Parts: sequence; C-alpha cells; structure tokens
Amino acid sequence: MRVIGTAGHVDHGKSTLVHRLTSIDPDRLAEEKHRQMTIDLGFAWLKLPNEEMVGIIDVPGHRDFIENMLAGVGGIDAVLLVIAADEGVMPQTREHLAIVDLLGIQHGLIVLSKTDLVTDPEWLKLVVQEIREVISNTALADAPILPVSAHSGEGLDDLLAHLAALLSDLPATSANTIPRLSIDRVFSIEGFGTVVTGTLLGGTLRVGDEIEIQPAGLRGRIRGLQSYKQSVEVAQPGSRVAVNIAGVERSAIWRGCVLTYPRQLRATQLVDVYYRSLPDASRPLKHNAEVKFFIGAAESPARVRLLGDEVLYPGQVGWLQIRLHNPVAMAQGDRFILRFPSPGETIGGGLVVNPHPDHRWKRFQPDIIQQLELRMQGSPAQRIAQAARQEPVSQQVLQQQTGYNAAEVDAAVQQALSESLLIELPSGLYIAAETWRNLQQQAIELLRQFHQQEPLRQGMPREHLRSRLNIKQPLFNTLIDTLESVVVAGSSIWLNDHQIRLSPTQQASVQHLSQTMQATPYTPPSFSEAAEIVGEAVLLALIEQGEIVRVNADVIFSRAAYEQMRAAVLHLIDQNGQITVAELRSHLNTSRKYAISLLEHLDNQKITRRQGDIRLRGPNAH
Repeated sequence: MRVIGTAGHVDHGKSTLVHRLTSIDPDRLAEEKHRQMTIDLGFAWLKLPNEEMVGIIDVPGHRDFIENMLAGVGGIDAVLLVIAADEGVMPQTREHLAIVDLLGIQHGLIVLSKTDLVTDPEWLKLVVQEIREVISNTALADAPILPVSAHSGEGLDDLLAHLAALLSDLPATSANTIPRLSIDRVFSIEGFGTVVTGTLLGGTLRVGDEIEIQPAGLRGRIRGLQSYKQSVEVAQPGSRVAVNIAGVERSAIWRGCVLTYPRQLRATQLVDVYYRSLPDASRPLKHNAEVKFFIGAAESPARVRLLGDEVLYPGQVGWLQIRLHNPVAMAQGDRFILRFPSPGETIGGGLVVNPHPDHRWKRFQPDIIQQLELRMQGSPAQRIAQAARQEPVSQQVLQQQTGYNAAEVDAAVQQALSESLLIELPSGLYIAAETWRNLQQQAIELLRQFHQQEPLRQGMPREHLRSRLNIKQPLFNTLIDTLESVVVAGSSIWLNDHQIRLSPTQQASVQHLSQTMQATPYTPPSFSEAAEIVGEAVLLALIEQGEIVRVNADVIFSRAAYEQMRAAVLHLIDQNGQITVAELRSHLNTSRKYAISLLEHLDNQKITRRQGDIRLRGPNAH
C-alpha cells in the first residue's frame, strides 16, 4: 500500500481533483466548504487500474495553513504537485515544492490542472516552461507534467496510468523497523472510544497488541484497526490507518503524538541534526535563533545552536543542536522542517542524526562534528558503536537510539563485535571499543601521574581513581579487572612497575626512627615526633606499606610492636576472661595514653569489644 500527497496553491484545484479521482470530498470541515479552501488535512483513497489501493492526503495550499500542511506530508511515498494552467506557479507552490524536497520525497508527478480554462496553446507552453525552470534543481526535476481537467475529466485516465507506473517502480515498503504511527487526527466515537489516524511507517500493527503513546508514555491496547474504511486484523506499513485504542483517553492524545510498541521509542527535547537552508530563504539562520520545528505530524517551538558556524546563509548546510520547547518522539534518520515563527517562513530542514545526545555540545569542536558525521554516514555496525560511545548500554537502548528493529540491532551488534568496534561487558551491556580503550589508557595515565606526584605512596585510592574517570562503580570494577599492568590491594591500586625508592638521606633517617622505636616499642615517638625525624611524606609511606601502624592521629607503633601488643591483649582476655586499661598498661609497662589508644583502635577493628570499663573478645579476633 502507498500514500501520496497533493500539494499546490489554494486556487489550483487540488481538492476538486481529489474529489473527481476518488468520489471523496477531502474538505471535511464546514469552514472549508464555506470558504472553498482546504484548511486542515483531508483524506481520501482510490483503487488504481492495477488494483493497488492508494491513500491520498490533501494538504492545505494557503500560506496561512502551511503548518497544517507540514503535519500531513511526512509519511507520503510520492507527491502530486498541482499547478493551475490558468495561473502558473505561485509563491505557495514554490514553498510546497521546497518542503517536499527537504523531506527527501524523491518521486512525484506534476499535475497541470484546469486546462479547460486555457484556450491559448502558447500560454500553456509558457506555463510548462516555467514549471520546468522551477523544478529543475529539485528531486522532481524529471517528473512528467500531465495536463488534466477535473471538470471535464480530460487527462484523468492518463494521470492514473502514470500514477500506477510511478508507484510500481518504488522500492518495497520496509516492514522491518519500529512500527510508528505519527498521529494527525484524534477523535472519539460513541461506543468505541478513542480513535487516532496516521500513516503507518515501519512494521505492522495487530488487533490486540499493546501499544504506547509518546511522548506521554501512556500504554493502551489496539481494540480495532481500519484501513481505507475496511476493518483489518493487521495494518500494513505504508498505509493510512485508523486505530481504535482501549485504555487511553482522547484528551491525553494530540496531533503529533506517536503510536508505537512499548519501549521502542523515546521522546526528546534535545536533538542533533544535519541542516540545509533553502537558497531563497529571506534571511540567514543565526546562533540561538528561535524557530518552529516540524517532524512527522508534530511541531514545537525551538531554539537552535550552530555547532560549526557563526551563521548559516541561504543555501548553506551545517550541523545544529536543537533544544525543543516540547518533548517530541523521533528516531535517527527522520526528516524535519524549520520555520521562522514571525513572519512565518519555511527556511530549511534536514535529517535527525542523534535524537538523544548526552550533552549540550560546545560549539566549534571538530571531534563532535566528526562523531555526528559518522552517525549520519556510517555502516549499521559503526552507528551502533557510536550509540554506545558515552556509556554502557543495552540492546534495547541501542534500538531506541538508532531506530533499528530488534533483528537489525542484533545483526549490527554482532557485526560491530566482529569488527572490534564494540565490547560486550560481563553485565551484558555494550560499550564502544574506542571508549573502552580510552578508559583503559586514561586509568593507566592517571596512575602514572599519581606515582609521579606522590612517589612515596604505594598506591592511589580506588575511589579517587574512579572519581577521576567519572564512571560508575560496576563499570570501574570491570575496567580494573581488565588492566593487566596494575596491582589492587584493599582500597589502593598502583602500577605493577611502581616501587617506592628512598634517597640515601631518607634511608638513614628511616633507620634512625626504627632504632628509636625498637628502643621503647610500647612507648614510641608520636606521629609528629616521628615526622620530624623522617619527614611526613616518608612516614606516610611507611604507614601505607604497613611497616608502621597508626592507631590514631598521634599514636604509632612499629609493625612488630603492634602485633606483640595485639597478641598480648587477646592472651590476657583468654586467660582472665577480660582485660582493663590498667591491666594492659601494667602488663606492657606502658602509659595509659598508649594503652587506651591501642584498645580503642582494637575496638574499631572489632578485635575487642568494650563493655563498660572492660574489654572482651570481638567478632574479628582470631
């Protein structure tokens, strides 16, 4: 099934032509019939001579309703550009043609209507010549120009034959991506409830399926489906579809919402795009300009950031990051249109390259532009790796980021793994191989810098390294496990080739401190006194290496003395069932200060357990 759109100026007879072809009046509003102009989207359908069913979206032609027109052209396969023979190309026709070109609609026919009103052959030749000039630099440059009269019926059979041939030559409609229905109408029917309509893209919809409405994230179920007034169990991609939804109120849905399957699509308010400015735009696009953003049937006020240019003049291309005022559901590869809000003017459009950027990018960053270019032009495997560049992600997130279906994501992931573009982590998540290598190199470099800045410290605190890398704990643990050149012990980590090396002067001072502490092992110098002997940096290194034990801020013991005192405490507890400060002081011939400091330290280690003025064995005593 295919959907075509009719475009052109308000007086060029689009609706009359549609009515003559289909016997359906696309102008459904009373105001449209009164004013004899299309104000909102109109819908009709016909069966071609080859039995193919074709949906028709009749879009408004008046400049006051151009934004309604934009809501209808996003999902069409081809366009009938209607130009009245008695008037020729009008300004609004040019704008419609520009929009069709920006949306990447490559196929269409030029319908020269109202030929019954023109009796001068030379005038017709001039009109045809003008049309050829106008379409010369667009995708419709080679489109046939077909004279017709909706009044007399002349040329209609030829038009239908050309339309059948055009649609038969189009590539098959893809049914392998995420099913998406950009909603262009929503209403209620008594006894049935909420009904939405749109052109179905991607995969199929089935009666009974659970669906989700974005951006609201509301869940519902498909109660019924119609396509061209026929009830169907399965709606095919490329067709106009009406969906009767159970579980979602009509008031919760508006034009521009997207119906899809749960967890397949996410709304966004920040999007990276490749933009093309129209050559005849009246003014340039400046950084931080306010615009209107149109995609599918949705629109939102927005502000643009020019990532690589100070200003984009008419006819230029460039990279933008767009901040939307309202959340809009979209996928990579979708087409969009930009308009200036006042005075209203279509200024350009382009391609959604990243619907979910992680950051508000800095401007004039070549690496950011390179990343965006890879997203736009790369293979599926490269795009998958790019989507996993910032942090580990699941296949479901990759699917949301890229717009691929589950099978396509799985194939792209396997290809990316085989090409060493992607790393699968033990958690089942994926991260770009380049990002992983950079993290590994960054961790090694941070450790090397730490060793240079702190040569007397054995290792860097693990949490300090994780914080500097700015990654979450599970990913940090996995990263550290893959670094073959590091040693991890307790809460510290260091390079395996790192050694603390003391100068001859420092070695002499350490020897002096050792002799002093051995002379009075249970009443040694305080931390500050020891620091005066060897220097604080050397003393901290000795503590980190375990040669000296610091039991509190100012009390230290040699490792040997500490072990002897700890053993003595446990021996006295085992012998007497308990121990007091006085008993320990007497047993070790030390002072109350050292006895209390040691016992409080052992309490904190749960080697002893305080009960009033006595100590008992603690849970960690062994």
